[in-house]
Amino acid sequence: MTLQKRKERVALLSVLSNSFLVLFKVIVGLLIGSVSIISEAIHSGMDLLASFIALFSVKTSQNPADDGHPFGHGKVESISGLVEAVLIFVAAFWIILEALKKLNSQPSLEFAGWGVAVMLLSAVLNFIVSQKLFKVGKEADSIALQADAWHLRTDVYTSLGVMASLAVIWLSHKFFNEPYIHWLDPVAALFVAIFILRAAYDLTYRSIRDLMDVKLPADEEAWIRDLIISHRPAIHGYHQLRTRKAGNLRFIEFHIKVDPQMTVFSSHEITRILKQSITKKFPQSSITIHIEPCDGRCDDKCVSGCLLAEEKRPHLGKIVN
Repeated sequence: MTLQKRKERVALLSVLSNSFLVLFKVIVGLLIGSVSIISEAIHSGMDLLASFIALFSVKTSQNPADDGHPFGHGKVESISGLVEAVLIFVAAFWIILEALKKLNSQPSLEFAGWGVAVMLLSAVLNFIVSQKLFKVGKEADSIALQADAWHLRTDVYTSLGVMASLAVIWLSHKFFNEPYIHWLDPVAALFVAIFILRAAYDLTYRSIRDLMDVKLPADEEAWIRDLIISHRPAIHGYHQLRTRKAGNLRFIEFHIKVDPQMTVFSSHEITRILKQSITKKFPQSSITIHIEPCDGRCDDKCVSGCLLAEEKRPHLGKIVN
């Protein structure tokens, strides 16, 4: 099975599991009157929407470049992540308002044991699906799948927190008459909202970073520099290394300096080897390498990436070490 098919299948699995959990949580939450379970249903509803967006984006982002989109469709994943984050912020603030209302009304909570059961099921199911999403998302370098995975993993933690509060309420009713402990339910909902806000912030940051064409991580750029340096003395120097990312697609471009007498065939062979090595390390990459003759005209940007020994450098003008 191709990696693309695996991406689509795991995204569809997330849609199906979240659909089931939303329905189950809404029914149980309304039956027992638990705002924390209803808030978790909303959380799962956001996860469901995120799953639909992830499924759409992993399908669309793989469409090849065309006349209208010459650089491909990779940024669909980043845009989808930003949309998901905005929706999560809205859901979190709605949960906070509902929890505060319930704190003031001091309602009773019946059949808390059902709430414990649905939260346990939710935690287990979301943990299994999020593991699959993380695995495929990291293999495919898909921000959409990884964002979906983080949504579900956050849901695991919040489900366990709500389950613990409902378990305390349930056990208190077993051993005490009319225990004043129902405040735990809306307090648990507030903690759910805090977790959701943190997840939304992280997702917003990652999505905007990619949309703003921020360069690749320092370790990835360092690997590219080391690769170029490893090809000296054939490569006399390099400069103007520029990188960015759109979804799982990396854009890498740089200039290299070679002997002015080198044949076109030999210089082309160097670029072929470089591209082959980079593509092996980063499979989804668009690479542009510009060949320049090392003709002795040394400006600052050229000298900063000079790979010639000091005594072999053409000392023309000011040399910056």
